[in-house]
Amino acid sequence: MNILEVDNLSVDFRIDTKVFPAVSNVSFSLKKGEILALVGESGCGKSVTCMSLTRLLPEPPANYSAQSSILVKDKSVLSLKSRELRKVRRENVSYIFQEPSSSLNPVFRIDDQIAEAIHLRPDAAAVDVKEEIIELLTQVGIPDPVKRMRCYPHELSGGMQQRVMIAMALAGKPDILIADEPTTALDVTIQAQILDLLKSIRDKNNMSIILVTHNLGIVADMADRVIVMYAGHTVESALAEEIIFNPQHPYTKALMNAVPKLGADKSRLETIPGTVPSPDNYPAGCRFYGRCSLIEKHKTNNDLINLCKSEVPEWKELKKGHFCRCHYLK
Repeated sequence: MNILEVDNLSVDFRIDTKVFPAVSNVSFSLKKGEILALVGESGCGKSVTCMSLTRLLPEPPANYSAQSSILVKDKSVLSLKSRELRKVRRENVSYIFQEPSSSLNPVFRIDDQIAEAIHLRPDAAAVDVKEEIIELLTQVGIPDPVKRMRCYPHELSGGMQQRVMIAMALAGKPDILIADEPTTALDVTIQAQILDLLKSIRDKNNMSIILVTHNLGIVADMADRVIVMYAGHTVESALAEEIIFNPQHPYTKALMNAVPKLGADKSRLETIPGTVPSPDNYPAGCRFYGRCSLIEKHKTNNDLINLCKSEVPEWKELKKGHFCRCHYLK
């Protein structure tokens, strides 16, 4: 059963007379209890896609295409009025944003910030808020929760702050948890603990999770399915194991090659030449054209080169469940 269905999502930002296409023709679904990873470099449209799921982007300047569709538990998010939309945000979808130190309010204690989310629940009148906060902090692995709940954010480490953010996200008992780069600015040991925590929460609550990351290396043990994004497009989608061991798109392969490998006999890490194009300067054809390794290999095939320059590749199924966007792949 799909708890989330996104079809042909296109989002642009209109500033003065200019239009900046941030996300184009993105389609995917999310099953109950599934962990879906959105992977790509900064500027590829991952966060815009996730914030669009509950229309957190200010409108204007954000504008959704008339052909776009977002269904959360069969509710059409793009057609909901403000009151109904707030209900979806309270009860169905919660977010863990980047940088907990900037997401937590520095002038309120931890328990006050978690309590706010509990008070918005339909069953709030029947809940012992203090006990609920202690239970949530215990669930996310914070020691001595009775003491920690009275702390201000600056009194906690980065890892503890991120755990508090997860507790706040869980306080509303959502169906979908969106973790946007949840391990940013944390050391590798704490990163592993946070990822393990998210996975255990999924297993315990049968909650669906969308994990946003730029690092393909962390999704192997976390995700059930992976979507790779580049310059606002989805370029590959498949089961996590398929993406890790059998990537097809040249961008996915480049991301995999950039992951450090234990015991590899290399003095330097591999990099992807160039940068992600800006939304005001996307190529007319394939958006990965200027950085693609296949261009050099097929440079004598002028017809194919011109096709890459001028036409956006179709989103096609290479084999059951494995989709890709590339002119070179059949």
